[in-house]
Amino acid sequence: MGLPVSVNSSLNQPCFPGYVLVSLPFLTFLTWGQFYMKIFNLIPLISLITLFQFCQPETQKADLIITNANIWTGNEHQPRAQALAVSGDTILGIGNDLDMEKYTSSSTIVVDADGKFITPGFIDSHVHLMSGGSSLLSIDLRDAKTPEEFTQRIAEYARGLAPGVWILEGNWDHTLWGGELPRKEWIDEFTKENPVVISRLDGHMVLANSLALDLASISESTPDVSGGEIVRNKDGFPTGILKDNAMDLLWGDIPALTETQKKTAFTSAMQYLVSHGVTSIHDMNGLSSNWGSYHYAQMARDEGDLLIRIYAMQSLSQWKQLEQQIANEGAGDKWLKIGGLKGFIDGSLGSHTAAFKEPYSDKPEDLGLFINTQEDIYQLVSAADSAGLQLLIHAIGDSAVQTLLNIYDRVSEENATKNTRHRIEHAQHIAPEDFDRFKSTSVIPSVQPYHAIDDGRWAEGLIGSERIKTTHPYRTFLDNQAVLAFGSDWPVAPATPLEGIYAAVTRRTLDDKNPDGWVPEQKISVEEALLAYTKYAAYASFEEDIKGTLEPGKLADFVVISEDITKVDPIRIRDLQVLETYVGGKQVFDILE
Repeated sequence: MGLPVSVNSSLNQPCFPGYVLVSLPFLTFLTWGQFYMKIFNLIPLISLITLFQFCQPETQKADLIITNANIWTGNEHQPRAQALAVSGDTILGIGNDLDMEKYTSSSTIVVDADGKFITPGFIDSHVHLMSGGSSLLSIDLRDAKTPEEFTQRIAEYARGLAPGVWILEGNWDHTLWGGELPRKEWIDEFTKENPVVISRLDGHMVLANSLALDLASISESTPDVSGGEIVRNKDGFPTGILKDNAMDLLWGDIPALTETQKKTAFTSAMQYLVSHGVTSIHDMNGLSSNWGSYHYAQMARDEGDLLIRIYAMQSLSQWKQLEQQIANEGAGDKWLKIGGLKGFIDGSLGSHTAAFKEPYSDKPEDLGLFINTQEDIYQLVSAADSAGLQLLIHAIGDSAVQTLLNIYDRVSEENATKNTRHRIEHAQHIAPEDFDRFKSTSVIPSVQPYHAIDDGRWAEGLIGSERIKTTHPYRTFLDNQAVLAFGSDWPVAPATPLEGIYAAVTRRTLDDKNPDGWVPEQKISVEEALLAYTKYAAYASFEEDIKGTLEPGKLADFVVISEDITKVDPIRIRDLQVLETYVGGKQVFDILE
């Protein structure tokens, strides 16, 4: 026997018309009075059944569903999955193929991944975006292996330039030809009408030709520069090499890029990054007046053309300006974010300007140098910390790292600030007694694993066999429970996360002379490296709630890779391909296009 049920149309949830069928054999021998009393008593139960069966909220439908995939989520509560559903720019659900049926509608795009490997979008925690984009459009000297090849490339490039056009970037590496620093005489003959200021790949040393030196009025009478060096020959004349703060003597004479050049550099940089699976970056020069990406990112976002998410940094000395900008505009959104300050303690190992507690092994009188005084850094860090801003400060040598940890400790105690997530950028050479301080102070080592397989070719000659044991020490960082965030330092190194993971896992140097790994005890696992490029990189920018793992409610930023990097021989990781990149559920790169 069936009784019709009226569904309450005033409920907020969508309800469906229908009947609840109730079998009532026990009513057969009741009087009418008893019958109506029984029915009256059943009404609450019938209503409850009706609500559960007919007033359940309708499942939200997906715009995109990826099925038949091999998904590494980064989420410890659901490490692997087969499929994911996307609504708008956000992950709606994740699980197996059958789980996706409830999210499917006639308008849902369903993509069969054919078993391909998917990870969260890679987050590059240390990039110089506009410089990287500009380098894609300029001369490339990174792999010039001899002085002759170095010179020939510059000569050929200069032949195609109009007089007066500057030759910049370059990113040369003198260790590839035995360590002799280039000199202006190598290139002067071929660049008489074109000023040249080309960087060593670490950005802490440049080679200028005679024309550029003359334009900047740099000569034998130019005084030495604190925190830098004008390299001179035996007669006191500049060789063309300038290190760290001495490079400032040149910058004012280099013409700024045109608006067209900047837009082209920005667009080229975005396309390069997404082609390697990078969906978010921390741009160390993002708010710079000369090399800032923020303005161009704003325009691209407003026009719907922004392909990557950007956390843009201001210079440490401009902390007040950043504080005011946040007060006026806010700290940003899921596409563009501000709040970080980039500063420097020392230089680089390859330029002999990283600050060490003991002298360089190949230069017993040389301890490296501090680019800024310790007191100046303390004053700036203290003020910025009080303003609630995040500090991202470059420190490479063990003396520089220890100095910065001391400053962070002092400021934390004096200001009583919490959850600052201050960072040490590079953190390459650590005194053994300092490792546990990263956990106790919650300081994040923001490191670039590609540097390890690059520096490993020659670092021991500079700092000896003992200090290299705690150089690029990723295993020791993790064993001491530090939160490790990975990046590239592009254009100093390529912004290729697969190569970064390969470097951290194998530590096989670029010259193939360390097949078992350089300082192999510092290797980490593939999954640990993946977390450093995703979950913990998001944590390093206070964005772990919206990205870094693939789970419902987070942004649908993910990468499709040709094979499962957690299963292949680690030696093959750098040869795998990024097939597709998605940002906010939209495909921004397809290797077939």
